[in-house]
Amino acid sequence: MTDYEKELNILKDNLEKAKSLKYKAEARLEQLNKQQEEIIKELEELGVSPDELDSEIEKLTNEIDDLFREANELLPKDILEKK
Repeated sequence: MTDYEKELNILKDNLEKAKSLKYKAEARLEQLNKQQEEIIKELEELGVSPDELDSEIEKLTNEIDDLFREANELLPKDILEKK
């Protein structure tokens, strides 16, 4: 009989651990959902929808590359080379 008591206690402990993990996972999911809502709200304020995010990032990256290229072209190379 003692073995059954031991097994029952182990099952109870495991059930409590599982409940605890479930509550932590639910809390984390709620936190992540809130973060997602905040990010979507920020994107909307910037005029970007989540579906357009990849293309917007690519567009901005291209603009940055173009601005660096333009800035480098405007630098006076002859003066810089005379160091």
